[in-house]
Amino acid sequence: MKAHFHKVSIEPAKSFNIRFDPKPLLGNLWHYHPELELHYIIKGEGTQYIGDSVSNFSDGQMVFLGQNLPHAWRCKEEYFEPDSPKQTATYVLQFHPDCFGSEFLKLPEAQAIPALFEKAKQGLIISGETKKKLANLLMELEQATSMKRIILLLEVINTLSETDDYKTISPGYAYSHLSNLSEMHRLEKIYSFVLANYGEEINLSEIAALANLSTSAFCRYFKTMTNKTFFEFVIEIRISNACRALIENRRSTQMICYECGFNTLSNFYRHFNKVTGMTPYNYKKQYLS
Repeated sequence: MKAHFHKVSIEPAKSFNIRFDPKPLLGNLWHYHPELELHYIIKGEGTQYIGDSVSNFSDGQMVFLGQNLPHAWRCKEEYFEPDSPKQTATYVLQFHPDCFGSEFLKLPEAQAIPALFEKAKQGLIISGETKKKLANLLMELEQATSMKRIILLLEVINTLSETDDYKTISPGYAYSHLSNLSEMHRLEKIYSFVLANYGEEINLSEIAALANLSTSAFCRYFKTMTNKTFFEFVIEIRISNACRALIENRRSTQMICYECGFNTLSNFYRHFNKVTGMTPYNYKKQYLS
């Protein structure tokens, strides 16, 4: 599954986007863009894909996504059934880090903002009083005009920069460590290959050749760029997809184990517990209860 670049269209008379969307989240395109995004799901349930994380979302979830962090949301199938009583509602705020001008982030008073933007490259789930405050600001911002839009956006950014009410979604994700466009393309090729082949045996020499590196150089490169070994990354991708399959509740745990690239149930259970801190049964029970 390749992450696609998405061109965010911003009206000529405006410097950023804010919209209210009542339609179910489709999530057909796993994409990224240089704009940061604050996503507030008032109503809706389904699966979210953020970086190398796959998990459920439900009513009231709010996430803040940094530059070029791939993401997609898809509501449960029942939302798309004819005459479905299920309703959705989402606020989406998108703004470029330089929307206030290239010199803005260099101001002494704005020192906390670059740090916030860097943290957001791994994705943040916003909670507590901060979420309540931001929800109100988004509703007000969607109706605002002229200078009031700028004031409210600054208040949103300031609120995010001062809070501890967040949890990281995809720590250490490869896209957040990129220093230039060529490295982004190289890691995108690696990531896309793993997403397409995680259910099969992945040969280290094959993936190294894809990156135009020797096997030993590739191992050093990947560790430097992501702060994890390549096989730790593969395991996380396999477990993330296993989590998604468990949540969908359509196949047995044993079938999911083999579909996600594990050779034995014992190996699957060991890695699943290491990554999630619980057994597949308890993980499934947590989301389906």
